[in-house]
Amino acid sequence: MPDLIEADRAPTARHRPRAATALAALPATAPVSEVWAALGAAGVLTGLYDHDGPGPGTTATLDPARLADLIGAVDARGDNGVTLSVLVQAAGALPVLAACAPATGPVRQALDETLSGAATVALAATDSAAPGSDLAGLGTEVDIGPDGLLLTGGKRWITTACAADRLLVLARHRPGRHFTSFTWVLVPATAPGVRVRPADSDLLGGSATGHVELDGVRLPPDHIVGRPGRGMAVFARHMGTERLAGALWAVALTSRVLADTRQRLTRRHCDGRTLWHHDAVRQRYAACLVQVRQLRALCESLGERVTRRQDLAAAALLKSAAGLVADPVLAACAQLQGADGFARDGAQTIRSEAGVLGVGGGVTEVVLAAVADHADTLLTELRS
Repeated sequence: MPDLIEADRAPTARHRPRAATALAALPATAPVSEVWAALGAAGVLTGLYDHDGPGPGTTATLDPARLADLIGAVDARGDNGVTLSVLVQAAGALPVLAACAPATGPVRQALDETLSGAATVALAATDSAAPGSDLAGLGTEVDIGPDGLLLTGGKRWITTACAADRLLVLARHRPGRHFTSFTWVLVPATAPGVRVRPADSDLLGGSATGHVELDGVRLPPDHIVGRPGRGMAVFARHMGTERLAGALWAVALTSRVLADTRQRLTRRHCDGRTLWHHDAVRQRYAACLVQVRQLRALCESLGERVTRRQDLAAAALLKSAAGLVADPVLAACAQLQGADGFARDGAQTIRSEAGVLGVGGGVTEVVLAAVADHADTLLTELRS
């Protein structure tokens, strides 16, 4: 049994030691900007790509195994907020920038500096005017004129907002809910009219999550990311990578907490034997382990379909599976740890922070509806 747990946490590819080595010298309290800089300087972020590098017209894509190794190495540090920030930047913002960056200009500069670790970027999609699952209802607007851009609106619960050098903002350039009404805009965090305030939460503090106000922000035309009207299409094409990353984090996080829980169970005694040797405890623990192993197998079988084929059905399956596995497994671990689970940064806090896996990038129940939409295809695959 312990061998199975440690196998989930051990290096699985040559890139894992590189990420771990890059982070080894950092103190445990290092903020996300320092973690990101270390990863970039070591070439770990550029190494996520399986070809020469990202850019328009290339076939470069994120490699699922390397993404898993990166997330595992960051998660091992135990700061869930920092892990969330790295995840969203690496699997959310970078793919959008990579797909749209021209050969020169501010978008290319942003991509290069983010990959090198010299700068951080926040993916600002969730809007103040609409629920997170209703991106088509967002109220942030960009007026695209011959002399430049005028951006007005607000973004809520934006990961890395308080530590970002740039914001990658999804805005509407014309009325209506049609997917061609939206455009990505690259916004320097120091631009006049940009105000960022920290989110009022005691959870995931290392994520630098904040709310963003955009009050008449004026930018040159070359701060449009990609073509006008392609914002939602680009986001839809690459959101699967972030959903895969979330599932990979669910595996790393639950594996880490399961390993810690087992160690605690083997040290505590009840009725003359360790808690680990009580059948009820072992059975509940084993059920959790089976669920996590199943989730990892799902990640391994669907990862390349998500990153190489932009298979949104596979991404929805992974996202919903992560939400369905993480909370019950972490809830079981928190209960098995008893009073110890209520310690500062203990299992109960970790479970609360992991709630983001069932909300960020799409609420589990909403994503399950997308899985149901693909039921015929999924059933055919199961029976083939």
